[in-house]
Amino acid sequence: MSIRREAFLTHVQERGEYTTQEEADRAARVVLALLGAHLVGNVRAELAARLPETYALILLNPLQAAEPLSPERFVRATAAWIEGATEKTALWDIGAVLSTVAATAGDVLVREVLLQLPPGHDLLFGHPQPT
Repeated sequence: MSIRREAFLTHVQERGEYTTQEEADRAARVVLALLGAHLVGNVRAELAARLPETYALILLNPLQAAEPLSPERFVRATAAWIEGATEKTALWDIGAVLSTVAATAGDVLVREVLLQLPPGHDLLFGHPQPT
């Protein structure tokens, strides 16, 4: 069951302390496009099925990644795609979006997502894994 677009954006807006839903939408689009480039198969499809259609399509139709991005490079890439962003603000944007994604997806699916990503992404989702 997917979450409605308005509810998803409200969560991102609250977690990111954005003044408008447009800011939350911009962050969600960039972060999900980058995330989608690093997920494959059923995991990406299952995650997309839990997101609002707009964001599911972004996740399912990303640009192709040449190589997996470490968490640090994921932050830098996000900063590069958001006008006026710094690595610090990009980290904030990522946290707002990915913590909302994690809450929407549930623990089991988040663990499956994290298995497809380089180590360290668990912190970006707000789900630290034991080492």
